Amino acid sequence: MKYAVDENCIGCGLCNATCPEVFSMTDEGTAKAIEEDVPASAEETAQEAMENCPVGAIGQV
Repeated sequence: MKYAVDENCIGCGLCNATCPEVFSMTDEGTAKAIEEDVPASAEETAQEAMENCPVGAIGQV
């Protein structure tokens, strides 16, 4: 499973705080997801980050 962050990201950092194994913050102040499949150890927290994104900018791809 993979995740992606779209242009609606407001850069709040909640996803990175919830699941830093998958989400990081760019120099522009928005989030991005790793390009690889989510490691099994991070599947639950990645899902939590997606569900808690305040603007719904995270999706599964």
